[in-house]
Amino acid sequence: MTSSRPAPGSPPRVHHPLFARFYARFSVSAETRGGIGALRAELLAGLAGRVVEVGAGNGLNFAHYPVGVTEVVAVEPEDRLRALAGKAARRAAVPVTVVPGTAEALPAEDGSFDAAVVSLVLCTVRDVPAALAELRRVLRPGGELRFFEHGAADTPGLARVQRGLDRTVWPLLFGGCHTSRDPLAEIGKAGFALGPYRSFDVPEGGPRLPSSPCVLGTARR
Repeated sequence: MTSSRPAPGSPPRVHHPLFARFYARFSVSAETRGGIGALRAELLAGLAGRVVEVGAGNGLNFAHYPVGVTEVVAVEPEDRLRALAGKAARRAAVPVTVVPGTAEALPAEDGSFDAAVVSLVLCTVRDVPAALAELRRVLRPGGELRFFEHGAADTPGLARVQRGLDRTVWPLLFGGCHTSRDPLAEIGKAGFALGPYRSFDVPEGGPRLPSSPCVLGTARR
């Protein structure tokens, strides 16, 4: 028997109005000037079937889904960003349904998706193990997790800066974002089998910011 696990009642409200406005503007300019659009296309290339995207933001991934995708269920908890994602969904070449919800309590049945996508979202979720457990739950056996995340630096100096910022101002300024999380380690601990991935900085060749160290790749349920 399959089960679904939506949050009891309404999902917890995620309300970051100032950050949502900033992100909506910054993310659009970063698509071309920061090369993020090309990374989104790389992240989603070759996907097929039914896909859940968690933390869809303003929907910038939607334009990059290939035609083999039959449906995208895009979960976004922040009101303003979800409204913008709804507009982007109407322009997408594949069917996209935008729904409220949180990563820790996905409104979906067990094993109901062929693939899952997280894109610059594990840094902000309240409970990373719970969010990854939910992704594993809603993926079918053998289903694929695609991830593009920033995380902990591989140099001691920047790693110390990240930890200090995470304890103080960074989450307050950037919608709950944490710079020192380790997405690869968390994905492995959640029971996913890591596939190919690559590590790089954003921007590549520019100043190394607390949010610069990134990883993009795949894992399997």
